Amino acid sequence: MLNIYNTLTREKEKFKPLRQEVVKVYFCGPTVYNYAHIWNLRAYIFEDLVIRTLRFLWYNANVVMNLTDIDDKTIRDSQKAGETLIDFTQKYTKIFLDDIEKIGIKKADKIVPISTLIDEMVDMTNKLIKKWYAYIWEDHSIYYDISKFKDYGKLAHLDFKWMKSSVRIDNDEYEKENASDFVLWKAWKSTDWENYREKEFIKWEENIVIKWRPGWHIECSACNLVHLWAEIDIHMGWVDLIFPHHQNEIAQTEAVTWKKFSKYWIHSWHLMVDGKKMSKSLGNFYTLRDIEEKYAWKVSNSVLFRSFRLAFINGKYRDNIDFSFNKLEQNFNSIERIDETIKKLYLARKTLVSEKDFTTQKSWVLKVKWIRREFRDNMQVFVTDFIEKLEDDFDFVEALAVFFNYLTFVNKELQNLTLEEYNAVIDMFKTFDEVFWIIDFTDNTEVEIPENVSEKLKSRNEAKKNKDFSLADKIRDEIDVLGYKIVDDRNGSRVERR
Repeated sequence: MLNIYNTLTREKEKFKPLRQEVVKVYFCGPTVYNYAHIWNLRAYIFEDLVIRTLRFLWYNANVVMNLTDIDDKTIRDSQKAGETLIDFTQKYTKIFLDDIEKIGIKKADKIVPISTLIDEMVDMTNKLIKKWYAYIWEDHSIYYDISKFKDYGKLAHLDFKWMKSSVRIDNDEYEKENASDFVLWKAWKSTDWENYREKEFIKWEENIVIKWRPGWHIECSACNLVHLWAEIDIHMGWVDLIFPHHQNEIAQTEAVTWKKFSKYWIHSWHLMVDGKKMSKSLGNFYTLRDIEEKYAWKVSNSVLFRSFRLAFINGKYRDNIDFSFNKLEQNFNSIERIDETIKKLYLARKTLVSEKDFTTQKSWVLKVKWIRREFRDNMQVFVTDFIEKLEDDFDFVEALAVFFNYLTFVNKELQNLTLEEYNAVIDMFKTFDEVFWIIDFTDNTEVEIPENVSEKLKSRNEAKKNKDFSLADKIRDEIDVLGYKIVDDRNGSRVERR
């Protein structure tokens, strides 16, 4: 049974979806005005792990993510760049989607630019005005009256008594001590260029048409209502979104629908860099592009991206995670160790297949087919432990420990496995990777090695045989420059693509 720590109740609860047929999941996407930084990516990797886990546990997850392409930041920075808002945000949308693909994040079933939901946001705001939850102020901006929503502050565990009802704030982001009526639609100012739109809203008994554009918080509420409707199972995001953004989403949505918006709220915590808060002023603010440039030679075989992903799997989601380049480089070794094990499995399996082809009439061929009972029992223990850790509030740290224990077990048993056991071992790695996505299952033993590289391998082995180790090392370096590496093991020497 899956248990989830619910931010709303501050308790770990058994997960009971609203409907067994589908689990409705929403998470806040990026504001597409710049490159996503690694703290953003930490949150998106965690959300990806949750969704992969739900599907691994046989829940049918329907996932929606928004893209904020109209807000203070996108308008401000598009003007600085001298670009239209749509050209500017589409550029950074593509960069973001490319980044998450590199680090193995599966795209949401629906990715929704907020600019496509203008009419729906207008409709929602008019309903709030009709129900007296919202009002049009003197400057024609529209605000939500927090005093009308009795549970305001519940998600963020705020004391409603000290909130500033009837005091207005039009910033999209603000601190708890500034909690007050928040803006739903912002009135046009001359500095905004032509990024606002003429829309019709209700004011008392008349309709008025003025240039407006939506505030940040109404965007996610409208996105949910359009694509997931009134009630959802899980809403995710990073901890800084609890207030004001997620709190305001609840107030808006529930005032319109009179239904509980999200049953479970899940939040990941901060990313530190070398033990300090990430900031440009400290010089420890990084994007994925920065890391790619620093470790360019680890990009081609995806070791960099899988190591980056591993860095955030190996940390409790409700704790701060500390990122450092030293830790990332240690993950290079872990990923390469995994890759080497997979290659050994493929090579050993190929050897046994060859033995099977030539010994089908011999009685000991049964060794090729059978799975030993002890081996089967061990495999069952690993998969059971793995599932138990996942079901315990997405404990990916402990689930990862199960995975590495399994890796050690496989390497110890590698020379004793039958053909069917090799197949079972590889299938088990694929089972783990349904959640983790850190394994490269490319069968490099099938890659055709160029003749010149094969000749160099022969020369290098001859040099070793003659104890000319200087020449052997020189040839090894030449093979390395060509994009291949020499692997020496008990089966002999072979060349693999890097």
